Amino acid sequence: MLDGAVRKMIDPTLDAAGRRIAAVGISANAVTITGCVIGLAAAFAIWQQAYLVGLFLILLSRLCDGLDGSVARATEITDFGGYLDIVLDFVFYGAIPLGFILADPINNGVAGGVLIFSFYITGSTFLAYAIMAERHNMQSTVRGVKSLYFTTGLAEGTETILVLCAFCLFPAHFSVIAYVFAAICFYTALSRIILAGRVFEQR
Repeated sequence: MLDGAVRKMIDPTLDAAGRRIAAVGISANAVTITGCVIGLAAAFAIWQQAYLVGLFLILLSRLCDGLDGSVARATEITDFGGYLDIVLDFVFYGAIPLGFILADPINNGVAGGVLIFSFYITGSTFLAYAIMAERHNMQSTVRGVKSLYFTTGLAEGTETILVLCAFCLFPAHFSVIAYVFAAICFYTALSRIILAGRVFEQR
């Protein structure tokens, strides 16, 4: 929901940084992989209950996630780059809740499992929509130039990052926050299914 407004604010700065990174020969894929590795380090820190370290690493990881697209636009946008970006994004978004589950299995286990399940469903509606949109030659730049067709929703990247940060700031309330955000994710998935029914049935 917030991605569009946030992108308008941060894209000029990210694109300028992306051009500088590309100028020294660092590829977009290298930035993508670095971001994922940092994200996995964040999950490990959370597992060890170093929550503020995890918070810092989450933010650094997502900075890389924003920069990789800027580097690609400054050099060359490739299908594999888009594929790698979305796959490693899902690795990151699954790893952070897993870190909280491992940190406190008794209190966080069920809520973390429900949250990961909601991510799984939301992700499948996003990717399936993108596949069908490609089949029908649909285009969208509502979230900037992307390798995949991006559908909007109540729970997008910005909201998810904010929730992951809230987990680190308030780890004792992980379960409550996780259940609330899982409900939002389920709503987002349902809204995408309804949208897909309206759009693709007409085609």
